[in-house]
Amino acid sequence: MSKTFKTSVNNTFDFEIKDDDISNLNALQISASKFHVLDQNKSYHAEITRDDFNKKSYEVKINNNTYNINILNDLDVLIKDMGFSIGAAKHIDSVKAPMPGLILEINVKANQEVKEDDPLLILEAMKMENIITSPTDGVIKSISVSKGEAVEKNQLLIEFDS
Repeated sequence: MSKTFKTSVNNTFDFEIKDDDISNLNALQISASKFHVLDQNKSYHAEITRDDFNKKSYEVKINNNTYNINILNDLDVLIKDMGFSIGAAKHIDSVKAPMPGLILEINVKANQEVKEDDPLLILEAMKMENIITSPTDGVIKSISVSKGEAVEKNQLLIEFDS
């Protein structure tokens, strides 16, 4: 079964590209971001000047002309048709206690930069240690609890800088 990708160039031109089109492309990779492309006996110099893999967005320079390209696969098209945004960044400004418990350990401090899934603190609840991780990349604005403190469900634990 052949996959189809929908591409938008400069938010003006829309194309469908199939797997076969990609495998039949006559392109030679010159460096990590530069390619020499031959199409219908015409030579093109292509360079990927900017890429955002998560947003499937690329800036490509072809023979000194710059193009902004967005690529959507079948799942992306379905998600878009359902009204959801693709690649939307999570905007989370705080972490609250998921259950009542006791703060056993705090692994971060104010103004510390954290990545998504970094451990923030350990919450003991029902004799189990629960590692509360960062839901997003960000900077810790403030910590509203201290080690040894009992917390209630939905109590503010950590705030992020917006």
